[in-house]
Amino acid sequence: MPGHMSVSCGIVGLPNVGKSTIFSALSSAKAEVGNFPFCTIEPNVAVVEVPDERLEIIHGFIETQKVLPAVVKIVDIAGLVAGASEGEGMGNKFLGNIKECDAIMQVVRCFGGEKVLREGDIDPIGDIEVIELELAMADLETLRRAADRVAKKGRAGDKDALFDSETFEKAIAMLDAGQQLREFDWNDRQRLSLKPLFLMTMKPVLYVANVGDDDLEGDNQWCKQVAEHASKQGSQWIPICGDLELELRSMEEEDRAMFMEDLGVKQLGLERLIRTVYQLLGLQTYFTAGEKEVRAWTIHAGDVAPKAAGVIHTDFEKAFIRAEVYSVTDLEELHSESAIRAAGKLRTEGRDYQMREGDVAHFLLGK
Repeated sequence: MPGHMSVSCGIVGLPNVGKSTIFSALSSAKAEVGNFPFCTIEPNVAVVEVPDERLEIIHGFIETQKVLPAVVKIVDIAGLVAGASEGEGMGNKFLGNIKECDAIMQVVRCFGGEKVLREGDIDPIGDIEVIELELAMADLETLRRAADRVAKKGRAGDKDALFDSETFEKAIAMLDAGQQLREFDWNDRQRLSLKPLFLMTMKPVLYVANVGDDDLEGDNQWCKQVAEHASKQGSQWIPICGDLELELRSMEEEDRAMFMEDLGVKQLGLERLIRTVYQLLGLQTYFTAGEKEVRAWTIHAGDVAPKAAGVIHTDFEKAFIRAEVYSVTDLEELHSESAIRAAGKLRTEGRDYQMREGDVAHFLLGK
């Protein structure tokens, strides 16, 4: 069975903040889905390639049939409105969708415009509070049920249940005090207790400030509020102009390049978005390269070589004997794997080797 690590992000936002525009722009940046068998495409899922110029560099020196980038799944979480945790709007269906995601992107409106009657109508922090309250209410319900479940065992002297019970009560108290659970530095044991509950306020958040095309850097007062809120929580934020992204996506490549140059835009906002998600989740990339394919794989920073091999196929982790590793820069310098080997730059690494960002690896596997 493939051990492919598929990263997924839920995208949420109140009505009229431009979330659908940003989701449409992401959808039009779709990957060739046939290459990724794990993707069942539902209407609310966009599978987006992770932009990585190193793939083309490798491809420049290694003849191959296809080049496969890593992908991120973006799940459009519909119907998040005030009262959703009590069944308003789409109610609990959206909660089910969001639980399976690794991270949450919250789109907030940070631009003016004719449709806005008063400047006070734009209130990104108020919007964030509405969404985070809904997620907190849903988490509270989950935690209270879990706390009731373990309380009896805890009273009967079951040590694990007692620990779980204390952890759940601590989380309940935090949510009651208006905090999001990701703001607390939980230890590994506590995280283990909380993990099976799929709590939404534990997930890392990327705040996406939807800005006007006259403010691509996100310098306005609303963005400053979002930036401050994000740093207070230890989260990240990024400005993106949804309308412009969608427009750029619909252009032919040459027109797009010219248009971007006129605007002084170095890279598409969506590329920054995906990269920021990688940082947020502590992910890194390694490559495999051969005549069939050159491919990018996603692992967690700090993963050892057998674990990285397991992402290609679950059996590979156990069968791992050793890895032969070099870097993309070695290839740029020496132009072929045989030259890298001859120069003594091809490293042989064992089970304990921690993969580095941008490694190119061949895994030697036993039976």
